[in-house]
Amino acid sequence: MSGDRRIGTVISDFGGVLTTPLIQSFLAFQDQTGISMEALGKAMGKLADRDGTHPLFELETGRIAEVDFLEQMAGALEPELGHRPEMHRFKEIYFEALQPNPPMIELMRELRSAGKRMALLTNNVREWEPLWRSMLPVDEIFELVVDSAFVGCRKPEPEIYEITLERLGVPAGECLFVDDVEDNCGAARALGMATVHFRDNEQAIAELRAALDGRSGAA
Repeated sequence: MSGDRRIGTVISDFGGVLTTPLIQSFLAFQDQTGISMEALGKAMGKLADRDGTHPLFELETGRIAEVDFLEQMAGALEPELGHRPEMHRFKEIYFEALQPNPPMIELMRELRSAGKRMALLTNNVREWEPLWRSMLPVDEIFELVVDSAFVGCRKPEPEIYEITLERLGVPAGECLFVDDVEDNCGAARALGMATVHFRDNEQAIAELRAALDGRSGAA
């Protein structure tokens, strides 16, 4: 990034940045149900081929309800497993395995206290909002939350970043975006934001501090 960029706003992802890696939650579901991640992926692919839309994307944009998503997944998994699986505990197992990531949460709190404007931009599920919000001091740290399930679009679609910028009332060039998915970072960069691709706490915190200090470290 250029040294003269003045970053006043930090936009953070939720899952995988402010929490433990999402893969751990999917592995917990696998361990408790015997349904492998590979089988889940195949089922989603089958539904996407059938309907022309990816079921997870439909869920994360609020176009289908969680109960309908799970019913569709159970139907798609049945031929693979030889029986119709129980999917109703997916949410509970997922969140039991998902834990807060204290170093990143504390950094976000510190940045808010230092005068940065803070926003949370998440691909999420409408019915999960009470669960994930209860994990973090969301309203203490973030002045704005943009949740894909309530705005009808998701990262890395440009529209959801544009909604975030419009609601903040700031230009992209004054924002730093952090996410654990490189495609999501790439979409933010294309709009002119500085980005940090979160891989682990040490790397991400160092890059965030460097970017906010005006040193190299964010793309």
